[in-house]
Amino acid sequence: MTLHKEGTPTLILGFILITILNSIAYYMFPATFWPVLVLTLGFYIFLMSFFRNPNRKISSSNNTNLLSPCDGKVVVIEKVFEPEYLKAEVMQVSIFMSPLNVHINYFPTDANVEYAKYHPGKYLAAWNPKSSTENERTTICYNINGKKVLARQVAGALARRIVMYAEEGKTYKQGDELGFIKFGSRVDLYLPLDAKINVKLDEVVSGATSLIAEL
Repeated sequence: MTLHKEGTPTLILGFILITILNSIAYYMFPATFWPVLVLTLGFYIFLMSFFRNPNRKISSSNNTNLLSPCDGKVVVIEKVFEPEYLKAEVMQVSIFMSPLNVHINYFPTDANVEYAKYHPGKYLAAWNPKSSTENERTTICYNINGKKVLARQVAGALARRIVMYAEEGKTYKQGDELGFIKFGSRVDLYLPLDAKINVKLDEVVSGATSLIAEL
């Protein structure tokens, strides 16, 4: 396991800050040095774990199988109308990522990206139904075997930076990194109505590993 590149600025800043805090405690408040050291080291270990980059082995090479785009818990499975790009009724599957999850986002299948757009917005709690349309978010749509699959990265109350790697006109492989969201968020998948959903509400899934649906 390695650390993800998105963590570099945060980890450098965090190291500088805890070094300053521990120096202040050591020289000005020596009685507090050890408690401060333990707390700051614990916090830094948490930061490192947040930016962990596990070596995932793709469990499926079948493009009719959609693997989970992220680690987390399934919080929505319902038929909705997608107004931004598909402009049609589809099946929505949403996965909530807590701060303890790996926060890398993956392509569920091979993908020829035909639409990729970033939207600034609010920071409502990620489980709020309005977060999919009002929060900071990205929308990525691609065509696979004649069917359209749309993925949406949604910021949460803590997530203040969404990174999207997908670019229009480019081709990606199943399990390639789609993006990264910092500190709690969710990913929505919008699938054709005839897709076979293979997960249930509250089920815990792993990115690029768990089977979400079959086209």
